[in-house]
Amino acid sequence: MDVPSWKDEKYGTMKRAGLWLVSVVGVGGVFTKGELREAFPETSQIDRRMRDLRDHGWQIDTSREDASLGASEQRFVAQGEPVWEPGKGRAKLGAAITVTRRREVLARDGYMCRSCGIAPGQPFADSYESAQLDIARREVRLADGGVTVELVTECNRCRVGGRGLTADVAGVLAGIDRIGAFERKILTGWVASDRREFSAVERLWADYRTLPEESRLKIREILGGEACGLQ
Repeated sequence: MDVPSWKDEKYGTMKRAGLWLVSVVGVGGVFTKGELREAFPETSQIDRRMRDLRDHGWQIDTSREDASLGASEQRFVAQGEPVWEPGKGRAKLGAAITVTRRREVLARDGYMCRSCGIAPGQPFADSYESAQLDIARREVRLADGGVTVELVTECNRCRVGGRGLTADVAGVLAGIDRIGAFERKILTGWVASDRREFSAVERLWADYRTLPEESRLKIREILGGEACGLQ
């Protein structure tokens, strides 16, 4: 049975990656990361899209599974579900996360919650409860129209509050287009360092919110008096 062209952009990146393996590499064939990225130059995270095929029964070995492979080589061992067919290739939320994969995700995310930035064992600002980190699955709508599920590190609070959350790449890109040059420069700095640097005022606001009501009232009285002096 003929398969669609891997260059057909109506398919999501993961499906096109599967078609590329079948049409260009072939079962048993070896390819490099460079060849993969050359085939999909428009997709910055093509390695991750390729790994998503494993959730659908595809076997793609690296040097960890096959000692004969070089560090940048992978072998297409077996085709799984034909993800390009209608009704196939849907995100599978129930697949088990291996211990090795869990360690990889934690290390990739800097051992911090990707939603709020808290570290393991660090107390939450408004309580004596300490953060615990775990791996969560997050559905992501890709800019090319496809949908995938990515693993992210989340603390116990964000994991509960973020259930059902869908990340929207196209929505973020549209939001970037709407902001001004100054805001874009600030955002670029946060993205480059992969963290948001809070100003002194923002840190004081966070500290203020942790105070009991009586203490917050005293702060409001002091700041209210200063406001009167400015009039």
